[in-house]
Amino acid sequence: MKKTLLGVVAATSMGLMGTTAMADCGDVSITEMDWASSAVVTSVSKFLMEQGYGCNVTVVPSSTVPALTSVAETGEPDIVTETWVNNLPVYEELIASGKLIVVADVLSDGGVEGWWIPQYLADAHPELLTIEGVVANPDLVGGRFHDCPSGWACEIINNNNVKAANLEANGIERFQHGSGETLATAIASAYSDKAPWFGYYWAPTSVLGKYPMVRVDVGEHDPEAHACNSDVNCAAPRLSAYPKSKVTTAVSGMFADREPEIVELMSNVSFTNAQMGELLAWQQDNNASYDEAAVYFLTNNKDVWGNWLNAEAKEKLSALLQ
Repeated sequence: MKKTLLGVVAATSMGLMGTTAMADCGDVSITEMDWASSAVVTSVSKFLMEQGYGCNVTVVPSSTVPALTSVAETGEPDIVTETWVNNLPVYEELIASGKLIVVADVLSDGGVEGWWIPQYLADAHPELLTIEGVVANPDLVGGRFHDCPSGWACEIINNNNVKAANLEANGIERFQHGSGETLATAIASAYSDKAPWFGYYWAPTSVLGKYPMVRVDVGEHDPEAHACNSDVNCAAPRLSAYPKSKVTTAVSGMFADREPEIVELMSNVSFTNAQMGELLAWQQDNNASYDEAAVYFLTNNKDVWGNWLNAEAKEKLSALLQ
C-alpha cells in the first residue's frame, strides 16, 4: 500500500509539470498550519485543486495568528483552513470587514480542546480529575503545565487560564513547546515511562486516539471569561473551560471574487472527527507523509470526496485514483 501511494504521489507531482496549458484557476495560496490534521486538510485540498481543477497551488506554512495577520495586511494567503475560532477578535474583525469569508466547517463535529492528564494518572490519583486537585498536588503532575506553541490561538487562552488558576504560584510552571510535534512527543514519552503529565491538547488527533487521556475539570465554560481570556490584553483573567470549537475554512474576499469554483470546492471540504482521527492514526502507524495520507484518504473515500467536486473535476480524479 505504501509503495502504491508513493507511486501515485510521484506520478501526480510529475504530471503537474504539464498542467500549465490546462490550468483553469491560476495561482492559489493555502495555509498549512503547524499541526497534523491541518496539514492533512491542506494536502487533500491541494491534490483536489491541482489534479481536478488545474490550479497552481502554493502551500504557506503558518499558524493561526500569523496567517490572520497576513490576510489583514496583504490579503493573502487566499485560503486559510482549519482555524480554531475560539472567539478570536482578529478573526471576527476580518470577517466583519469582508477581508475573510467563512466557507466551511472543515471539522464538521467541531474541535475539542482542554487540559488533560493520562488515563493511568487519573486511575492512580482520581483527585487530579479537578483543577483544585491538580493545584493541591503539583508533584503528582510533575510540576509542569505543557502548553501549545507560540502563535497558536490556545497560547493566549491557556496563558490567561494559567494565571486564573494560579498554577505557577502553586508550583506548576508553564512550559511552552516549540511545535505541535514536541507537544505530542511529550505525551508519548510520558506514556512510555508512565510518568506524570498535565497540559493542553485537542481532538481529533492520532495522539488522543493512541494514548488515552482524561480531561481535567476546570469548571463550566464561561463565555464572558473565555472572550477575555482570548485577548492577549485581558486585564482580569478568569478560569473557564474551552467551548466546543468551531473549526473553519475561510477565503480572502479578493479570492472569492476571482475563483468562485475553488470557493465552491472548499465549501465542501469537511471531515468528521472520526474520519480525521482514523486518517491520522493510519498516517502515524504507516509513517506516511501528509501527501501519502491525502492519497490514502482519496483512494478509500470516493463516496465522500466525490460529492465535493464539480462534474469535470470528479471525472479527472476518478480516472486518476482507480
